[in-house]
Amino acid sequence: MIFGIIGWVAVGLIVGFIARKMTDLHGDDPRLGIAIAAGGAVIAGLLYSLVTWSPVTAWNFWSILFATLGGIAGVLIWHQVRSRYVSRSSYPTRRSY
Repeated sequence: MIFGIIGWVAVGLIVGFIARKMTDLHGDDPRLGIAIAAGGAVIAGLLYSLVTWSPVTAWNFWSILFATLGGIAGVLIWHQVRSRYVSRSSYPTRRSY
């Protein structure tokens, strides 16, 4: 059981690292995206186990796949929510004082 959860966290960390490299964080801490992906992977893995009534095993392909999808979904949702509060406009330059 514990190895399945560790596998979900590992998948989430990998997904978060890849998402960090692919997206513009707009000043966010890069570790936050990795942590959110790991959390999304664990939540998705647990939901998969609850819905399918399958036990948490060390290397269940489907639970790892759903953990990957959960990590991706967590990062995408976080960046969509975060992008609403971050300005993308460039700062105007001052011509005179």
